Amino acid sequence: MTTRIFRLAAAASAFAATLVAPAAHAQSSALEAAFDRTFGTDVRAPKSFEARYESPFAQRIARLADGSDGRIGVAAIDLVSGEEISILGDQRFPMASTSKIAIAATFLEGVERGRWSLTSEFPLMVPVQSAKFSSAAAPVRKGSYMPAIDLIEIMITRSSNPATDALLRVVGGPAAVNEWARRNGIREFSIDRDIATLVRDDGEFDPAKHIDLRDSATPRAMVDLLSGLYQGRFLSAESRQVLLGAMSRTRTGTRRIPAMIPSSAQVLHKTGSLNNTSSDVGIIKMPNGRAFAVAIYVTGQGTRGQREAKIASIARALYDGYLSRADGRQYAGANYGGE
Repeated sequence: MTTRIFRLAAAASAFAATLVAPAAHAQSSALEAAFDRTFGTDVRAPKSFEARYESPFAQRIARLADGSDGRIGVAAIDLVSGEEISILGDQRFPMASTSKIAIAATFLEGVERGRWSLTSEFPLMVPVQSAKFSSAAAPVRKGSYMPAIDLIEIMITRSSNPATDALLRVVGGPAAVNEWARRNGIREFSIDRDIATLVRDDGEFDPAKHIDLRDSATPRAMVDLLSGLYQGRFLSAESRQVLLGAMSRTRTGTRRIPAMIPSSAQVLHKTGSLNNTSSDVGIIKMPNGRAFAVAIYVTGQGTRGQREAKIASIARALYDGYLSRADGRQYAGANYGGE
């Protein structure tokens, strides 16, 4: 395992060098190919959209997800037809706060099994100041006690880290969430630290140039998670209502997935943000009654605003593409001037 990790790090470091310094074309191509083979991805940034993607719909998404300024991963699936779109969908990206969906789901399964209830009260886990990398786990202290239903609400709608770590501790830590994911068939997904530690030690690597397998998932794995939740494969109807209801009230990320989606549609989503990475994942319910699950992870691109603009434009293109297919129309690209 140690040897494999070393090889992964070496491949990522070699590839990163091609991003920050000029190199001969042949050498650069060889390094990119080595990076992509190592991480299970055929290409990093498609150079011939027409050759690689058959439909104009997929080609449009690939162009928007061009990773020349950093890695961009997209996965989406129409929850009626099963049509999938994937751009670097099998490559690992930092989950950041998008992992909170899985933590909430693990807790809700415990409610269904009678281990605790939505009215059970637990203390917030409030970070205590400490130096980066000074301990395996960042120190926290107990804060105010809140009912579990309120902890879920603020961890999803406001992305509260103390609320998340409260429930993460209750369920048994990252290992318990990973076990829930594996048991439900979600692969290429791993939570390795609590949120307090993740935030304190953020910035160790640049996710645009380096893949850290800790606290990461592939876009496809996240879409599998979202699809299973929405379709009732993981939780009861009551538990789904709690979690998906909170996602429908999310207050963060107004410039991400929801930004360009028409008001006639409904967005249920959860954002994530860390050093040089922004993400948004969720379910988009279209006016015709159909829905699709989507996960968009963006690294690099210059600024947070530019990353958010990428997420918004990709989400709108997916919306237009799936809507045109559901209505029996040929996809002809999107009008991004508004609704």
